[in-house]
Amino acid sequence: MSSERQTGLWAPDRVRHAFCNGITLNYAVILYDKTKSKIQIIQDIAAELPIAPIVSYFLCDSWYTSAKVMDCFAKKGFYTIGALKTNRILYPCGIRQKASAFALHLRKTDPNISLVTVDKRQFYVYRYEGNLNDVPNTVVLLSYPTPCFGIPKALRIFVSTNAALSTQEILRLYTQRWQIELFFRQSKKKLGLDKYQLRSQKGIQRYWLMMSFVHYMCCTCKGTYIFLHIE
Repeated sequence: MSSERQTGLWAPDRVRHAFCNGITLNYAVILYDKTKSKIQIIQDIAAELPIAPIVSYFLCDSWYTSAKVMDCFAKKGFYTIGALKTNRILYPCGIRQKASAFALHLRKTDPNISLVTVDKRQFYVYRYEGNLNDVPNTVVLLSYPTPCFGIPKALRIFVSTNAALSTQEILRLYTQRWQIELFFRQSKKKLGLDKYQLRSQKGIQRYWLMMSFVHYMCCTCKGTYIFLHIE
């Protein structure tokens, strides 16, 4: 990542993280607005971003891989890499069908299936290049852990709007999204994210600001006193 000077922005729920040169930091914590949908909120966030100066990615879960969201980030120079629900529609050989139904016909001997290693784990991955509804020229990966090939519940699907990336690069970049889960776990365990009781908007935002600052210090001072002794 750092050698290519790539950066990423990902957005599960209301916390946004930025990743650059191997460091993951909290970009923003957004108050939930009941008058807006999650899609509208993330579109507003995309609209506020500056144009990406280098190769950049919006990493997300299946909530946000809609054409509207991906288009918003594309206008800011961000490619999207995200998860897809298994009921999304694909057009293999021009035939419209659900991804989960198409996956039932896959065989390990299919020329478009490759064995890919990501973080020491191996997956059988089928690579589809073509249109997703309202999203042209995408790459969709249908993947199974090697012991679970063909098991419907083990199917995981990912999309990339950068068709130039290899299958392994797409999966490797998507794994960077795991840092958001670590942020939640660390913030709940060490920074009181699941225990604070505040009612005012200003109080909540002040707490989030302090929490984000402490998390920043921990990320940039690994191995020092502040990281080892935070309670």
